[in-house]
Amino acid sequence: MLNLDEIPFIHGLELSRRYHEEVVGPLMRKLQPNLPYAAGRLDGGSDVLGYDTPLSRDHDWGPRLTIYLEDSDLVEAGDALSERLSYELPLDFYGYPTNYEAHEDGTMGMSLVAKHPIKHLVDFKTVPSFYRDYLEYDLSEPLSLFHWLSFPEQRLRTVRSGGIFHDDWGQLTSVRDSLGYYPGELWLYLMAVAWRRVDQEEPFMSRAGDAGDEIGSRLIAARQVYNVIRLCFLMEKEYAPYSKWLGSAFSKLECARDLSPMFEDIWKSDGWEQRQGALSLVYEDLARRHNLLGITPPVPGEVSSFHGRPYMVIHSEQFVDALLGAISDQQVKDLPKHLGGIDQLVDSTDVLAYPVRFSQLRALFRGQ
Repeated sequence: MLNLDEIPFIHGLELSRRYHEEVVGPLMRKLQPNLPYAAGRLDGGSDVLGYDTPLSRDHDWGPRLTIYLEDSDLVEAGDALSERLSYELPLDFYGYPTNYEAHEDGTMGMSLVAKHPIKHLVDFKTVPSFYRDYLEYDLSEPLSLFHWLSFPEQRLRTVRSGGIFHDDWGQLTSVRDSLGYYPGELWLYLMAVAWRRVDQEEPFMSRAGDAGDEIGSRLIAARQVYNVIRLCFLMEKEYAPYSKWLGSAFSKLECARDLSPMFEDIWKSDGWEQRQGALSLVYEDLARRHNLLGITPPVPGEVSSFHGRPYMVIHSEQFVDALLGAISDQQVKDLPKHLGGIDQLVDSTDVLAYPVRFSQLRALFRGQ
């Protein structure tokens, strides 16, 4: 019986890199010495993001990677290579089984076996088929504004943070490089929409608290912190992961050192006035960071009263207007001012996690 507690933990992406370097790569050269290929891990998983822990090893984790072949080579050699690997791969690697069995929920788990053949997780596909399946992006099409708007950040992040272990003809690397981050003026547009999300509820935390709704006040404060965090990822040009790893990824941003203690003060606040004071400091820090980017004329960075009421706000609409005013690309200027990208428009795993939805949203963006 497999006892994972007895096996030293290695982060999954590093395990996959070693698997290729020490086992799969040499076997590819032995079995098909003249066959060009690429190898890597760019798809989903906490290991690809670098956030896996020993607990992650129970499903979809272990010695695994994808081999990318050109179309004709995949047809001619893909199945045969996969079959040969089921006999040639070692039964374990650094103590981890290379054989996998499907769980009832469709995930895959490492499983000890005593002999070959094994059911390995070295997948064979083409670079275009990977991007078609993972982002619903056809590499024969030019990368358009509407593609960018429909790509979930969580998927772009795995592509950017995953590992490429080998790339004979460079296509896997070049496509990943092209998806490095949002093109300049679309970046401004997405930040404008992120500021707009902050603007929409700026006075509501205080108003709810002032009306005696402490639950509502706390919920709105939490929503505002979430909106601020998403904006921070945009400011630092980092794709945001899905919710399970959002805090972990945020903690690595440059702004986290200053903002995290402020967030703690918000969580611990007794009453809306104290919470307002803590949130005001967050708003002012965010405004300072915006002005340091130098992408718009300076915007006033101090909180003040909301229409004479005792509710202090940063007047986020000023940042929205400044960012939209800095956009010169007509295609970006023509986008609806407050629609945003898929992550700003939709908060549903059933949409963000399944590529079949992406082209449907692409059509929505095109039709506006």
